[in-house]
Amino acid sequence: MKREEILKAIEEKYDKLGVPVEAMLEGLLWSKPITYWDYIQTDSLLGLQTQRTDQPDEMVFIMYHQVNELLFKMILWEIEQVAKATEVSADKFSMHLNRISRYFDMLCSSFNVMADGMEKEQYLKFRNTLTPASGFQSAQYRKIEFASTELINLIDARFRDKIDRNSSFKNAYNHLYWQAAGKNYTTGQKSTLLNLFEEKYLGEFIDFMEDYNDINLSLKFKQLPQETQENEDLIKAMRHYDYTVNVKWVMAHYNAAAKYIGGSDSDLKATGGSNWRKYMHPKYQRRIFYPYLWSEEELKNWGTF
Repeated sequence: MKREEILKAIEEKYDKLGVPVEAMLEGLLWSKPITYWDYIQTDSLLGLQTQRTDQPDEMVFIMYHQVNELLFKMILWEIEQVAKATEVSADKFSMHLNRISRYFDMLCSSFNVMADGMEKEQYLKFRNTLTPASGFQSAQYRKIEFASTELINLIDARFRDKIDRNSSFKNAYNHLYWQAAGKNYTTGQKSTLLNLFEEKYLGEFIDFMEDYNDINLSLKFKQLPQETQENEDLIKAMRHYDYTVNVKWVMAHYNAAAKYIGGSDSDLKATGGSNWRKYMHPKYQRRIFYPYLWSEEELKNWGTF
């Protein structure tokens, strides 16, 4: 565009906003040029790492999980572009799912950063200072699950026949699969891990569950025209996302935990106190976002293929 055209377009834009274009242009005279460190907020990011021990490899642990949270935020941003769109084509749906899957592919492969980047002796020293904190308490990851599938698919497999869309969100929440990591279903008693998590996020979770109850990615897919639902690229993207999140990502985490906490004969529990093997392994909890896109054989062998 020529200078005159650009200035005219700017003037029209700010006229619509009710802002005098002269004031906006004059403001440019006094503004400082933007820099990389201001735009990215580098100093703020690099000041967010606070160790609780004198073990050097704790810094690896902290930064790795902070990177995870940034990627989770990117994933939620992509999900929102589909979930809150008025109309979604197969191409747009696939595009965002493929972006999300790439982020999770990064997360899966990045576990080597932590798994091979910390001395076991150091980890076993600083891990106890984290009690009762746990990666279980990632609110963004829980929101990713809520936004990706229907609530019934996140209910503990033992209770799915007792929950339906008429159940309250609070009742559904109390039977989510990850409650098993901090709740005794016989006594109803919850661990400190779970109590602290709920004190911080319960209200926010209930609101988020309600917001995405009718626009989660699973229902969004089912609302598409039948022809679009049969699009091979879209189905491939959804299956890849489902498997990457609920098998590859979980097993990468599981294997990293096994390396540091111990093998099958170890009695060490996760920092939150859970039986991490049964809580994490996909063959036990059977977390599947889109069960209708998998064959009976694939569903039967979920987490083992």
